[in-house]
Amino acid sequence: MVAIVGEPGVGKSRIVWEVTHSHRVHGWLVLQAGSVSYGKATSYLPVIDLLKGYFAIEDRDGPRMVREKLTGRLLTLDRTHEASLPPLLALLDVPTGDPSWDGLDPRHRRQRTLHAVKQLLIRESQVQPLLVVFEDLHWVDSETQALLDGLVESLPAARFLLLVNYRPEYVHQWGSRTYYTQLRLDPLPPETADELLGALLGSDAGLEPLRRMLIARTEGNPFFLEESVQALIETEALSGEHGAYRLARPLPAIQVPATVQAILAARIDRLAPGDKALLQTASVIGKDVPFVLLQATAGIPEDELRGSIGRLQAAEFLYETRLFPDLEYTFKHALTHEVAYGSLLQDRRRRLHGEILAAIERLYPDRLIEHIDRLGNHALRAEQWETAADYLRQAGHKAVSRSAFQEAILAYDNALAAIEHFPESRGRQEQAIDLRLDLRVPLQAMTRTNRLLEGDRAAESIARTLGDERRLGRISSGLANTLWITGDHVAAIVAASRALEIGQRLGDVATHATAVLRLGAIHYTLGEYETAAVYLRQGLQLIGDEWLRERFGMTSTASVVARHWLARTLAELGNFSEGLAVAQEGLDTALFTGFVGDLPPALSAVGYVHLYRGDTLEALAPLTRAVEIGRATEFLNWGTTALGLLGLRDVRTERSVDGVGLVERASGLADERGERWLLSVLQMWLGEVHLAAGDPERARRDAQVSLEMSRAQSQRGTEAWAWWLLAEIAAATDPPDTQEAEAAYREALGRASTLGMRPLVAHCYLGLGKLYRRTGDDAMAREHLTTATTMYREMGMTFWLEQAETEMGPAHGNSP
Repeated sequence: MVAIVGEPGVGKSRIVWEVTHSHRVHGWLVLQAGSVSYGKATSYLPVIDLLKGYFAIEDRDGPRMVREKLTGRLLTLDRTHEASLPPLLALLDVPTGDPSWDGLDPRHRRQRTLHAVKQLLIRESQVQPLLVVFEDLHWVDSETQALLDGLVESLPAARFLLLVNYRPEYVHQWGSRTYYTQLRLDPLPPETADELLGALLGSDAGLEPLRRMLIARTEGNPFFLEESVQALIETEALSGEHGAYRLARPLPAIQVPATVQAILAARIDRLAPGDKALLQTASVIGKDVPFVLLQATAGIPEDELRGSIGRLQAAEFLYETRLFPDLEYTFKHALTHEVAYGSLLQDRRRRLHGEILAAIERLYPDRLIEHIDRLGNHALRAEQWETAADYLRQAGHKAVSRSAFQEAILAYDNALAAIEHFPESRGRQEQAIDLRLDLRVPLQAMTRTNRLLEGDRAAESIARTLGDERRLGRISSGLANTLWITGDHVAAIVAASRALEIGQRLGDVATHATAVLRLGAIHYTLGEYETAAVYLRQGLQLIGDEWLRERFGMTSTASVVARHWLARTLAELGNFSEGLAVAQEGLDTALFTGFVGDLPPALSAVGYVHLYRGDTLEALAPLTRAVEIGRATEFLNWGTTALGLLGLRDVRTERSVDGVGLVERASGLADERGERWLLSVLQMWLGEVHLAAGDPERARRDAQVSLEMSRAQSQRGTEAWAWWLLAEIAAATDPPDTQEAEAAYREALGRASTLGMRPLVAHCYLGLGKLYRRTGDDAMAREHLTTATTMYREMGMTFWLEQAETEMGPAHGNSP
């Protein structure tokens, strides 16, 4: 693997174009793709271009022809890759005709898509050496980045060269790979810059002062040097031919602009009016310019068009990048494109975007979904607001279906910006609400809490003004979730109760079910476990089999979410057998739906129940898998909990160093994302792991922070656990602070008893028994340890039962 880093200059451009002009060079199959400045808004844009080149798909090909080309080449390559057909067809916006693919959730589709593209390229490299070129990664979208990250892992075992270039601000994780080579494109040192100028200008001795001036002015930037020479030729300051120029006027009379942008702007202004207009039209299309689209928007005869393109190529504004399957050009450099676009007056720029929009609609009437991101971009810049809002919302839906959440957020945000220009009407307000409801899914998946709260409040205000009860119910349910995340539980209950009332009254199953689940999660967080269980069981009844696959606007399937919280609730109450059965039902449901976004909550619930019962070995696999899935996707909102639980599990198996790092990372993420309710829990877990790591002072600070946060947020269950942790810390000192430990255990015991937290009650009795044993009060020790062993035995907490029996000693090990 080779990476070219830096502001691409003349050297890079020539190397890449010589290599990638043909599909086959010296026995290598060459595929090229590039990101563009607006590409972050379009998921898989470079990958789609790469696939079109590989399968020889032309812009004029309809869905049937695309299917035939793709199927023919893929199955010729390897018939065992038939399963890759649906994801590749979907990526090219061709109907798959496969019900099983169409029924998949977005995250599972994303997994299948990334795997299919990677598998295709690796298999092709087994047939012949493969060179894949990705340009301008600083503009890459998140899905293409995910593909590249996956490809990099497979490069050592394949006949595969990946050549990429990017600006210095681009960040990746490949630098530690032994097979990664980075070639920096720093400014040329004076001697090398002089060699370049010698090749461009020639060896005439009279050019020496000019060469020194150009090197000083450009500071060795090769692109700047090349453009400066081109400008001097065009202004007739130089005469002769390439490699044999001489000065045509005295050096003091020669003016070289201070920046490459200024040189480019001056060069563009010197073009003939028709050539300048064509270059500007091409810049509105984009950095890559399909001939058919340029022809449709230029408005000049074909022979005149080709003549103008030829002159722009000769002046090195445009390069021809592809003859087959469709003729295509590209700007020599991103700066060339930017300056050409910037030279347009606003009115003409807006008009050209509108003309290009109409041309795409006219040229591809049956394939608009394939171009939906570009259509939205052109419509927005053409200020065709209604068209822009429609296309951009579709682009957002398309991105969500691919689990490209960052791209979805950008598309929905642009759609919201477009509708701000609509005339004031009820329809405009309804669209504003619906777009904010659409935004909830990617924002929640990415845990953008502040954005969620801002959007929920805005949508709520509009719905109230309109008197739109159905929309208000759905907004209230989402708002309840956001308020719960931020720790405002009182307001969250008010919002969820309002959603529940509206959902029941209107017979809106989605609002009714989500409101019940929100109330269950909120009451769980407040430590009101019996109430939480009632709501969560009610939610499962509402969902039943009929709505088993439905997410109702949540990031995970509602039936999986309900079982996650019910399993955790039952664990806090000490009903571990039922809790584990519920958690397993959640995992079975997640496997049934096939939605990868269901796995983190389902797996973390299984791990949670095992961990709280003391089955640390059984907790490892589900928690590890939940963390891995969270890391591999943009699905962040369940991953933090799983990460913290895995750290806690490591500490309880005497892997303190690993555990501390994981819980600290989870705590940092929760703080960064504004997950206040979870942060108080993680602070308590952090105290436990620091205590186990031998840092009681740090543990005490963590426990105090958790206690203060849980009090402020009325999280009585977490508060009880924080008191228990403070007692454990006091008891662990040498000598133990008996008075402080006993008082803290009593505080925890009283709260846990009131809330029905039987496992914590048992832990408190165990702690008190151990404390009294150390102080020599054997009678009190025996009483409390007997209570602990009885409770542990009843709850099936074998690990803790053995600890309590060991503490009682041989004479008491089998006490009832």
